[in-house]
Amino acid sequence: MKKVLLVITIVSMSLTSCVSKKKYTELETKNKEIQDLLNTATVKLNSCLTEREAYANQIDFLKKNNSDLINNMGNLTTLTTKGAENLEKSLESLKEKDLRITRLQDALTKKDSVTLALVTSLKREVGMDDPDININVEKGVIMISIADNLLFKSGSYEVSDKAKGVLAKVAKVINSKPDFECMVEGHTDNVPVKNAVLLDNWDLSVKRATSIVRVLHNDLGVSPKQLIPAGRSSYVPLVDNDTPANRAKNRRTKIIIMPKIDQFYEMIEKEMKNLGGK
Repeated sequence: MKKVLLVITIVSMSLTSCVSKKKYTELETKNKEIQDLLNTATVKLNSCLTEREAYANQIDFLKKNNSDLINNMGNLTTLTTKGAENLEKSLESLKEKDLRITRLQDALTKKDSVTLALVTSLKREVGMDDPDININVEKGVIMISIADNLLFKSGSYEVSDKAKGVLAKVAKVINSKPDFECMVEGHTDNVPVKNAVLLDNWDLSVKRATSIVRVLHNDLGVSPKQLIPAGRSSYVPLVDNDTPANRAKNRRTKIIIMPKIDQFYEMIEKEMKNLGGK
C-alpha cells in the first residue's frame, strides 16, 4: 500500500510540471478516492480478521463442547448399563428372598396343618365331654392338659389305671408322628409337700412327669427319643391358689406335642440366614 502511495505521489509531482492544472486536479481527486478505498479496505480487513479470530474461538469452543458431550454420552451409557445390571441383580436377589420366604411360609403352613389334623385326631380319640381333659393349640403346639385327679392320688406320683386308658389314646396319636416330640410337664398347687420320698413340690412335679413318661414308653410303646419329662412345681398356675377349687385346677399334667424343636429351629435359622445373607 505504501509503495502505491509513493508512486502516485511521485507521479503527481512529476506531472505537476508537465500537466495542466485541470489534469492535476483530476489526478488529485482520483488519488483521494483511491486513498478512501484503501482506508475502507483496511477497516474491512481488520474487521474480518477480528471476526475470523472470534469464529476460530467459537469453533474451538464448539469442538470442545462436542467432545465433552460425546464423553458424557459415553459415561451416561456406561452408567445406564451398570444401573441396569445392578437393578437386574437386585431383582434376582429379591426373587431369591421371596422364594425362601414362600418356602418358610409353606413349612409353617404345613406344620399348622399337621397340628390341626393332630388336634382333630386327639379330640376324636380322647373325646371332648371329659371336663378333666382339655385339648387346644398354644403358640403352634398341641397342649393336652389332664387334671391330677384323673392321673394320680393326692400326694402320689403313681399313675392310676384309669389314667392309662386316656394315655393310651394320646400314645396312639404320638406314635403316628415319630418326628414329633412330646414334653410331659408336671404342675402342682402351692401347698408344701415333704415326706420320706418327696422333698418338695418340685420333686413331686418331676416324679409325676417321669411316671407318665414311663407309662408312655414302657406300656404304650412311645419312643423314648420323643419323650421329655419336666417339673414346673407351683410356679405356672392357671389361677390363684386361694381356694380348694382353684388349687385343684392348678394340679395338672400337660402333655405338649410338637415338632422336634431342634429340627424346626434349624430350619427357621437356615432360612433366616439365607434371607439376610444377600
